[in-house]
Amino acid sequence: MDMYLPEILFGGFMLLLLLGAPITVALGGAAMGAYMVLDKDPIALVQIAFNSVSSFPLMALPAFVLAGALMEAAGISRRLVDIAETLAGPITGGLGAATVLACLFFGAISGSGPATTAAVGMLMIPAMTKRNYDRAYASAVTAASGGLGIIIPPSIPMVIFGIAALGMEPPPEAVEKFGSFASLSIPKLFVAGVIPGLVMASGLLLMNYFISKKRGYRGLSENWSGSDLRAALRRGIWSILAPAIILGGIYAGIFTPTESAIVAIFYTLVVGLFVHRELRWSAIKTALRTTTWITGRVLLILFTATAFGRLLVEQRIPGDIAEALLTMTSNPYIIWAMVITFLLFVGMFMETLAAILILVPVLLPVMYMTGADPTHVGIVVICTLSIGFMTPPLGENIFVASGIGGETVEKIIVKVLPFVAIEAVVVFLIAYVPQISLWLPSLVGY
Repeated sequence: MDMYLPEILFGGFMLLLLLGAPITVALGGAAMGAYMVLDKDPIALVQIAFNSVSSFPLMALPAFVLAGALMEAAGISRRLVDIAETLAGPITGGLGAATVLACLFFGAISGSGPATTAAVGMLMIPAMTKRNYDRAYASAVTAASGGLGIIIPPSIPMVIFGIAALGMEPPPEAVEKFGSFASLSIPKLFVAGVIPGLVMASGLLLMNYFISKKRGYRGLSENWSGSDLRAALRRGIWSILAPAIILGGIYAGIFTPTESAIVAIFYTLVVGLFVHRELRWSAIKTALRTTTWITGRVLLILFTATAFGRLLVEQRIPGDIAEALLTMTSNPYIIWAMVITFLLFVGMFMETLAAILILVPVLLPVMYMTGADPTHVGIVVICTLSIGFMTPPLGENIFVASGIGGETVEKIIVKVLPFVAIEAVVVFLIAYVPQISLWLPSLVGY
C-alpha cells in the first residue's frame, strides 16, 4: 500500500480542494488519510503540530504582522508615502512610481503582501484617481507593487522558508558531486532579498513608465524640489528610521530577526504615542484583532503543511521526483525554467506560505542536485510566488486593491497582466544570475 502513498497524499489534497475544503482541512485530511494507510499513530500529528509552532524564529510572524498594523495606525506608512511622492517628482507616471517606492518602503517593515497593498493602497489609489489615472490601472499598479512586501526584508515567507529548509541536508549524491554547500539561515535570506527586491521594483517602475507615457500620465511636478524633499524627510524622519533600525540591527548582529520584530513593535508604540501622537487605543485593539486572526490562520496552515511535508520526506517522495526530473535533463537552466513555470502556476491557486511549506521538501533536493545554493533557491521561490499575489484566481492583492479602489476584479486583472509579464522576466534573470542574490550576503560575511 505504501507505493500508493503519493496518490493518497496528492489525490486526497486535490479532491478536498475541489470539494471546497479550506487548504488547512485539505492538507490535514490528506495527511491523516496517509497516516491511516501507513497504520501510524494519529497522535503523531499532534506532536508535529506542537513542534511546528514552537520554534523560536516563528515568533517573528505575529510580531511583524502586529508591527505592520501598528505602523499604519501610527501614521508611519502615510509619511513613507509622502516621501515616495516627493522622490517621484516630475517622472512620467509619478504617482504610479511613488506607489512602487511606497510599497518598497513599507515592505521593509511589514513583511506581508496584502498588508503592504492595503496600507499603501488606502492612500495612493484615491490620489491617482484624483489625478485622472484610470481607476483599474491605479488598483493594478498597487496590487503589483504590494508583492514587494514579501521580498524586501524582513519577510514573513522568508522566515517560513528558513524554518522549512533548515533541517534539510543536501543528498549524499549532491555532496559527492559538488562538495559542501553554503549554509542557510533566516538572517542570510534577509540580506539576500535586498537586491532582488530592488530589481523586482525596477521592473515595475519600468513598466509603469512605459504605460504612463502611452496613456499621458504626467509627473507630480515640473521638476524636483529640494525644499519639498527636505520637508518630507523632516516630517518622515521617524518613519525612515523604522526600517533602518530593524534591518541595521539584524545585519549588524545586534539582534535576531525574531528579536527585531519585537523592537519594531516597541519603536512603533513609542513613535505613535509620544512623537506623532496619532496612535489611539481603538487602533491598537484593531491591530491586535487583525494580528490574532492572521496569525491563527497561518499557524493552522503551518502545522498541517508540516505534517504533509514530513510524510513526503519520510517516504522519499521528493528524492523520487528529483530523480525523475534529472533523468529528463541535467541542464540547470532548463530545470530552473521548469521550476519557475511550476511555481507561477502554483501561485495562482495556493497561498504563499502553504506553497512554501509543501514545496520546499520537494524542490530543495532537486536544486541541490544541480548545485544550487539553498539561499538562492529561497529567494527565487519567494520572488516567483510574490507574482501569485497579482494573478487570478487567488490573487489576494487584486481583491484588496479592488476593495479599496471600488473597481471590478476583472478590469484590474486586464491592467495587471503587463506587470505580471515583466516580473516573470525579472524572476528568470534572478534565477539565472545567482550573484544578484548572493553578492550582498558574501559582502557582509555570510
